[in-house]
Amino acid sequence: MSARLHDDGRGRCPWCGADALYVHYHDTDWGVPEFDSRALFEKLILDGFQAGLSWITILRKRENFRAAFDGFKPEIMARYDSRKIESLMQDEGIVRNRLKIEAAVTSAQAYLAMPDFSAHLWGFLDGAPKQNSFRRMSDVPAQTPLAEKISKDLKKRGFRFVGPTIVYAFMQACGLVNDHLVDCHRHTEVKSLSRR
Repeated sequence: MSARLHDDGRGRCPWCGADALYVHYHDTDWGVPEFDSRALFEKLILDGFQAGLSWITILRKRENFRAAFDGFKPEIMARYDSRKIESLMQDEGIVRNRLKIEAAVTSAQAYLAMPDFSAHLWGFLDGAPKQNSFRRMSDVPAQTPLAEKISKDLKKRGFRFVGPTIVYAFMQACGLVNDHLVDCHRHTEVKSLSRR
């Protein structure tokens, strides 16, 4: 399936459908190169929570997640104890999965052990996004050898819920790769964004 034409005359990647929140996310956030370490950390954690769910589910709960996880400040999250984890398990505004919550804490500890999370991730791409030219959704991979390489690196450092499929979704969301379809109006816009 190629880009879907919307009522405003713009072609968009079909995965965002017609949901206003999803369309806004597609048009303003997804695929934009992100270089801020804290923002990258937040998106990686949220992609871990997405595992087995749809992204729109996480998107609708994103503000609840931010409130529940202290703004995704890793220095606070890294110190969460069993009482805090239990309170998160009672929070209906987030995905209440103990393994994912505990993984977020472990990943915060791993993040704090790295001097520059952003520079480390972008180092896998020499600091610039990989520009893809996919024409149909069926052309877009679920994971790549590079995602597998980053996944192995993050796991070795202590991150959890960072398998290659999760990592590739993260790479797409944070603009490490430009996977907007070529006939999507955002493909050229995202491509034109400058390197760091």
